[in-house]
Parts: sequence; structure tokens; C-alpha cells
Amino acid sequence: MKESQIIEFKETWRDEYLKWICGFANAEGGVLIIGKNDRGEAVGVANAAKLMEDLPNKIRDVLGVMADVRLVRTAGKEIVEIHVEPYLSPISYKGEFHYRTGSTKQELKGAALESFLLRKHGRDWDGVPVPYAVMDDLDANAFKQFKRAAAKSGRMDEAILQDTHKRILENLNLCEGAYLRRAAVLLFHENPERFVPGAYVKIGFFRNHADLAYQDEIHGNLFDQARKILDLLLTKYMKAYIHYEGITRVERFLFPPEALRELILNALVHRDYGSGVPIQIRVYDDQLRIWNNGCIPEGWTVEDLLGSHISRPHNPLIASAFFRTGDIESWGRGIEKVRNACIEYGTDFPTFQFMPDGLLVMFKGRIPAEDSTQKISENAGENYPRTIQETTQETAQETTQEQETTQETAQDTTQEKIISLMKSEPFITRRELAERIGLSDDGVKYHLDRLRKMKCIRHAGSTKRGHWEVIGNGKMERGE
Repeated sequence: MKESQIIEFKETWRDEYLKWICGFANAEGGVLIIGKNDRGEAVGVANAAKLMEDLPNKIRDVLGVMADVRLVRTAGKEIVEIHVEPYLSPISYKGEFHYRTGSTKQELKGAALESFLLRKHGRDWDGVPVPYAVMDDLDANAFKQFKRAAAKSGRMDEAILQDTHKRILENLNLCEGAYLRRAAVLLFHENPERFVPGAYVKIGFFRNHADLAYQDEIHGNLFDQARKILDLLLTKYMKAYIHYEGITRVERFLFPPEALRELILNALVHRDYGSGVPIQIRVYDDQLRIWNNGCIPEGWTVEDLLGSHISRPHNPLIASAFFRTGDIESWGRGIEKVRNACIEYGTDFPTFQFMPDGLLVMFKGRIPAEDSTQKISENAGENYPRTIQETTQETAQETTQEQETTQETAQDTTQEKIISLMKSEPFITRRELAERIGLSDDGVKYHLDRLRKMKCIRHAGSTKRGHWEVIGNGKMERGE
């Protein structure tokens, strides 16, 4: 017998071990064995009779817990076993809350304590009402986006979608009396971080683990965040590599966009928003890492997460809203969708590592060789499409040059659209540019910053009432 989630060995009794009993009661229950060393070898206790008399009363008086205290003989030694059942209500030791996880005891504090107490009372973090959050502060554009997506998915009654914002929130169970729940603030508020610190996402491009090249922060409601994150990854952070299938030119990323989308949504839905720590996405030339201070269901392992399982979201109200928009499923199929996207794309399935402070998902890819005569399948997995067919030296050089400038060309096309719109509509706003071009606000900001740096445009007047001026003919010189 070894120490585990439900078994702990102690050689002698000390009153501080009441904390361990508290931890068992708050978790899955367990057995505290007095008279065994850490290796599970019986050493016995000299005062077994006195412990049998004192411990039941001490446990009851300090913790309010009824424990089954037993005297047993092992290898000729007297051992005291304290059997503790799991309790539905939270148990405290002198105002401290302890919890058994793995083979360790932890004192719960801060966000972890709040989540634990809510769970013990049958509530979820995202269902708690928020004082001072009012309907007038909710973002009309967030409701517009939600209604459009929910109508398209067909997962919400059309009559409800045509009703008032308050009626929509009530239908999504995002209100409690006159109060908005935390989920409503995160999904629809103009500034969720006013009530939920750290409710944003950081993206950075790293040349190596220590060398950060550039970064962005994505703020706003969760619907906007989901859209902006994927947009930034595909337009700014990840390169599209070029190969040919016969005479057809094909551009593709190292990682399947559909899998990335699913992982981003999972991070937003399942993260622990009470921690105050943002989601962090690190992008490298050949890999991508998503760290999320999220939670998997109690008692689960990574193997449970990756296998067939039912849906048990950490934030059920947030998950329900994203289900209504058609972004996620309600059957625990997210990991399956990631796996299928990787198989179809011909890339390796990402690795998942659950740590005490969160969940890390790592995508690793292989950059296609620059040698145009080499099979790309050797560099990007068994199912990566096929062979670049051009064999002449001139074509090979052109292909290599195209590989190096794919992103640059795509960005120039977007920037040319921006300049054209500014010429015809000098008073156009950044949000209007985003809607007309089909990018997020952050995506447009990135291109505007580049155009300013290249001295193609400038903004005259105040931020709200000013206008855009195209400098010269707005032509962008390559290499500036």
C-alpha cells in the first residue's frame, strides 16, 4: 500500500494532522494511518489506547467531523486508522480550508478558495451575481454579434433573438433577479475587466524562449476575443508556407486553423477567471503554446481529458452561450474535433500538460524545406501534401522567393484596401475599416501602425472627429 489521493501515513500523532483530516473531508475522503512510515512500513504507536479515546472527540470538536477511528494490528504492531468520509459542506480547521489533492495537502486561498466554496454550495463561479454591473453598460455590438451567430446556428428560438437584450439574458440564465451574473459581464459588457481583472489574452512572438520579438493584448468581451485571437494568429503571428500540387499553388500554415480555433474557444470557456491571470499564447517559428489557468473536472487526468468523455465545463453559463452561437458542442467533442482537424491537415496532435497552475497545450510543427525539389511530406508529417513539381533552377528560385514573401504580399493587399478606403472616405473610423475589410479592430490597428511607420498615411485632428490623409500617392515601397 502506498500513499495516494485517499491514503496518508504518519509515524506518530500530532494535533496539526487535523489539517489532513480536514483535507480529506473537503475532497474525496480518505484514511489517515498513524503508525506507518513514508514507505508504508508498520512502526506502531505506543499510545494507541489513548488515541482511540481522544481522537474522535478532538476531531469532532475542532472540525465538526465524525470520523471512524479504528485500532488494527499489522506485522505485530498496533496501528490507528482514521477513516474520513467526504463532506458536502465545506470543513474548516480554525478558519483555514485544506484540501487533499494527489498525495499532498494544500491550504485553499484566494480564487481557489472561492471556487471551492461555490462548488460546495452547488454554484459555479460564472453564475455569481455582480454588484454595480448594469444593463446600460452592456455592448450593443456584442448582442448583435451573438444574435447573428445564434440565428445562423439555429440553437436559439428566433422569437427570443428578436426580443430585448434583457429577455435574451434571462433566456441564457445570465440574470439573478435585478443583478447580472459574472458570465453576462464577460460575454456582453463593454469593459469586463472592470469586474473581472485579468480577463484578457496575451499573444507574443518569440525568437527563442527568452527573446520576445513583439506582442499584443486582446481585450473586450469573450465573443470579440475569440474572433480577434484567431485573426491575429493567422494575419500577424503565423507564416503561410507555399507548395504546389501539380500546377496549383497552395498556401498553408504549420497548424490547422480549425484546431487552433477549437483550442482557443476551449481556453476561453474553461479558464479560471477568478485567478486574475490572462491566457497566454506563445508563438515560435515551429511551435505554438497556449497556457490557460484553467481547470479540468475534479479527479480527472489528462488521459481522461483526451479520451471519450461527457461535457463538464468549468463555466457552464459561458459554455452555454458559446453553444448557442454554434462555436462549441455540448457533448465533450472539442478534443475529438482537434484530433480530426490534425488528421485531415496531416499534422501531429498537440500535447496537453496539466500543471498545478494551469493547462499547457503545445503544437509542434516542422517548417517545410526551402529546397523546392524535396518532398514536403518529409517535413510536415505523413499526410502533408505532396511534392513541389517544378524542377528547373529558375522555377525553384521563384518558389523560394515566394515562400519568403507570402505574408508580406498578403499584408500589402490589406493595406492597399485600407488606403483606398481612406482616399474615398477620409472620415472612416477604425471600427468601420475592420467591418469593411473583414478584420478585427486589433488587426486593423496593426496595419495602420505599419502604414504610419512607412509614412503612407497620417491622422489629422482629434481622435473622434479627425480624418485620414494619404501621403503622396500612398504607394508602399518594398523594404521600408
